Amino acid sequence: MSELGCSVNTNITENQQLKRCAGPLLLWGLGVGYVVSGDYFGWNFGVAAGGFWGLFIATILMAIMYITMCLTIAELATAIPFAGGAYAFGRASMGPWGGYLAGIGVVLEYVLAPAVIVNGIVGYVNILIPGVPDWLWVVGFYGIFLAMNTLGAKTTLNFELAVTSIAVIGLAIFGLVGFFHFDISKVWEIAPTAGNTAFLPMGWLGIWAAIPYAIWFFLAIEGLPLVSEECKNPAKDMPKGLLTSIATLVITGFLVLFLAVGLGGAEVMGQSDSPLPEALSMALGQAHWSVKGLALIGLAGLIASFNGIIFGYGRAIFALSRAGYLPQGLSKVHPRFRTPHVALLAGGAIGIVGAILGNGDVLIQIAVFGAVISYIMMMLSAIVLRKKQPNMNRPYKVPGYPVTPYVALVLAIIALFAGFFYAPKVILWTALVYAIFVAYFAFYSRHHLVAKAPEEEFAILKKAEEELG
Repeated sequence: MSELGCSVNTNITENQQLKRCAGPLLLWGLGVGYVVSGDYFGWNFGVAAGGFWGLFIATILMAIMYITMCLTIAELATAIPFAGGAYAFGRASMGPWGGYLAGIGVVLEYVLAPAVIVNGIVGYVNILIPGVPDWLWVVGFYGIFLAMNTLGAKTTLNFELAVTSIAVIGLAIFGLVGFFHFDISKVWEIAPTAGNTAFLPMGWLGIWAAIPYAIWFFLAIEGLPLVSEECKNPAKDMPKGLLTSIATLVITGFLVLFLAVGLGGAEVMGQSDSPLPEALSMALGQAHWSVKGLALIGLAGLIASFNGIIFGYGRAIFALSRAGYLPQGLSKVHPRFRTPHVALLAGGAIGIVGAILGNGDVLIQIAVFGAVISYIMMMLSAIVLRKKQPNMNRPYKVPGYPVTPYVALVLAIIALFAGFFYAPKVILWTALVYAIFVAYFAFYSRHHLVAKAPEEEFAILKKAEEELG
């Protein structure tokens, strides 16, 4: 059987199946955990890119994009409850090419984001234990969390819930301590460039330049459907997990943005490797109990995202490999723990190299580029599926359709071009890597797809139903 020139076979085995264990609370822990490191590290480079108010406006736009996108993804995830996430949605709506283009965007995002986050972890650890070589911390943290993710999904998700809860409590403490020392004058510290004002020191284009960093407040929440095959009741629990997660992240994102810059100042925050502890130290002094306390809690937040995204990229690589889009050896599941250990190790190897040799700012741009490609493909998937298969079983329906997915789609396209504006060389190199993956699919893997992978079976059945009327 073939579709759009793609050949399929039927080789899927018991060694390529996952175990169900996640309920709504664990999904919230994973959804917030994916992202919560973005509150502790990464967003602050947007202050240098666009000034405080430029980043603030960019964050409003990206919050709208992520809210509308999560509402839309909730519909897709309940209608197509498979581990592939964006790949599964693109496959069902736009065939093998659509699935592959969406899936590779997720892989780029999820494999490189931990490389950024682990450098943030090292920055926080160096406050607590100075003097250890950075590369040693990178290898050590990857080793620990690759091992944990191999030991089983339930172990990983319970740990994720615990560290995510600690990280959110840390943000609440930061808010309570920082509120009484907030100084609005500090948000205006960046001197305007020629012809611009103190409000937007880099001009209106500064908003655009700040968008990739505003995304860092929310990046990876869209990966929650990657755990669909390990979710006890995806039809009910996945919408709850997505919507409670994005609500939490919108609140914490704006809290951090205002208080950190109002405590530490725009100049310092725009360059900091550990913005929240540094903001408190600027306002209260280095010796204040909250500085090292928040560094320790911030480490929990970074670990939550590091662990969660490792969990996610394992599922993304696993799903694409199981269906034949990537080499099938990557979809082997551990015989005892039922976890995609080969996919985890492969992604980890790339991440370690990226973390040691790469630049954090550059890696953020690449991860955001891959993410935004997947966002565009997911919103197109929702729109196409509503037109092609209006009677598809949708346990959850996106409110405000068709406005909701179109808003997310337009904002995602704007975000894509924001990366080209601020770091054109980085994005062009990323596009080249993306093109290499596309060439691999065009010339090889589309001829070796696996019909019995759940996403492939689903798409083939839906296509047959459509042809039968």
